[in-house]
This record gives sequence, structure tokens and C-alpha cells, in this order.
Amino acid sequence: MASYNRVILVGNLTRDIELKYTPGGTAVTDIGMAVNDRRKNSSGEWVDETTFVDVTLWGRTAEVASEYLGKGSPILVEGRLKLDTWETDGQKRSKLRVVCERMQMLGGGGGSGGRPRGAGHEQSGHEQSGDFQGDSTPQREAQPTGSGPGYEDPEIPF
Repeated sequence: MASYNRVILVGNLTRDIELKYTPGGTAVTDIGMAVNDRRKNSSGEWVDETTFVDVTLWGRTAEVASEYLGKGSPILVEGRLKLDTWETDGQKRSKLRVVCERMQMLGGGGGSGGRPRGAGHEQSGHEQSGDFQGDSTPQREAQPTGSGPGYEDPEIPF
């Protein structure tokens, strides 16, 4: 039977990032994310529900996150679910976490939000296989192009 293990989350960091290194020199960090969902309850009132998710970042992804993100920063992560199990005082425990394979810093409010800590100006994003884009990526509206028949028609709404 085939299986598929893929998770995509958009949320905000719940705490500042603490970067660590393995004895082999690989960067690693565990981040906490808050992912919000809004829905109507049975009485028709809007209810906000927050889910807290632990995510592990490795290598350059962990280093970039620790340099540019802080508590409250918006972030998108894509990865896979992993079940951690351990025993405490004779009781078996388990917890699902996301192992991040791709991270995207998102612009907008909260936290450092793509601005390096201690810097007073915007920085362009870092790239690792094209996965990172900082806040300074210019956003442009679509502009009409072309010169086909009817292109100069004044009824076209652009």
C-alpha cells in the first residue's frame, strides 16, 4: 500500500529561535509554531482555534531561520510528520512533530519578520535551492502585455 507523508503549515513562531549544533557540526533548531483556524460554531459565532506545532529545522535552513526570524515572525514550513516516542517514569510518551524540508519566510507583522536582528534596514532574502525569499522581494501587480486584435478595446477593464 502506498503512503504519503507531507505537511504544509503557515503560522507564527511562538518563541525566539535557539540554534544548536550536533557534534558533527550540523545546525539544528526546534521551533514552535502557532497555526490559527477560524470557524463558525453551532450558534453561528466565529471561534478562533490555535494549534501549536513543534518543528525541527536542520542545516542552512536552521541557520537562516535563527538569523532572520524571531518570536511572532510569520513562516511557512513544508515537511513530514515524525512520531517521537520516549519513556518517563515508566510511562510511555509520544509526540508528533514536523521535520522541515523547506522553509519560507513570510512578510508582514510580528516578530523580526525577515529583518535581521540588530539591523535597522531591510535585507534581501537568502537562497537555498530557491526556497528562501525575504521581505524585500518586490511585489508587483500584473500588467497587461501583448498586442493582439482587440487589445486596444476601451471595454477591457485594465
